[in-house]
Amino acid sequence: MTDTFNTDAVVIGAGVIGLACARALALRGHDVLVLEALDTFGTVTSSRNSEVIHAGMHYPRNSAKARLCIAGARALYDYCAARGVPHRRCGKLIVATDSSQLARLEAILHAARANGLDDVVPLTEAQARGLEPELRCVAALESPATGIVDSHAFMLSLVSDLGSLGAHVVLRSPVLSASATAHGIELMVGGSQPSRVTALLVVNAAGLHAVDVARRIEGLPSETIPDTRLCKGNYFDLQQRAPFSRLVYPVPEAAGLGVHLTLDMAGRARFGPDTEWLSTHRPEAIDYAVDARRGESFYAAIRRYWPGLRDGSLAPAYSGVRPKIEVAGVPIVDFLLSGPA
Repeated sequence: MTDTFNTDAVVIGAGVIGLACARALALRGHDVLVLEALDTFGTVTSSRNSEVIHAGMHYPRNSAKARLCIAGARALYDYCAARGVPHRRCGKLIVATDSSQLARLEAILHAARANGLDDVVPLTEAQARGLEPELRCVAALESPATGIVDSHAFMLSLVSDLGSLGAHVVLRSPVLSASATAHGIELMVGGSQPSRVTALLVVNAAGLHAVDVARRIEGLPSETIPDTRLCKGNYFDLQQRAPFSRLVYPVPEAAGLGVHLTLDMAGRARFGPDTEWLSTHRPEAIDYAVDARRGESFYAAIRRYWPGLRDGSLAPAYSGVRPKIEVAGVPIVDFLLSGPA
């Protein structure tokens, strides 16, 4: 027998976005149910990334990415401080390693200023090396508002908030289908105890599976659903203490921010992600193993800004996958937030 439930709001996906959306809805007084297909929360994209709090300097003026990144960084710092979530405002350097990159570095500075980030400052080679003596560059930008966060501790805190607010996170509960009815949106939920859930509001925060979930919603126009390409990013750990106190990013590449140096809360360093386009479009077919042979390209990329990196000092760490969306074959560079008008 299929159980039937009614609720104000359903959030599909218990990654960091889904948990944060659920918390925001619960704070507004909604009865919230979070449906997660896997055995626990935040095990996919939310736990396979650089754990960086970005300042918002790379994005076009008035874009959703710029507005939400800047406001989100401030809100995240405030939240972490209030809740005791481990984080650090360590700052970041974006470095040009030769003169051909200076124009792109200047464009990033203009974008930062256009977005209201007046604390981003240009540095000469000498100024950059004064901050990070092991660095090699011809010029740099300093972003003091960039930081790092313990993403798992952050998600644990969000889950705790949801419990305190009376919301529920239900694991091993994949959404099989959905349709609009006179009483709301009806979702058929699988798992060991299949159920029918009707909600007035549904948030699709299913991450890599978001497009697939959208295609299961009866009545949702197909032209509103983007296509997805999967871009895998591999990370390597540094097997020694890093001589850097800030994050170090190269001038960005086309598909990402380049192989950058990030630090964790213990001061350990890792490098990544690189860009590996996957042939599969199915998230369940992703192989997250890191091919150690990719380390050769990591050494070359890192030594452009840290020539002192020693042979044999990198070890495969983990990988994550960035979903890249496109409509009618045209890449969408901004966030695509869809809903009723």
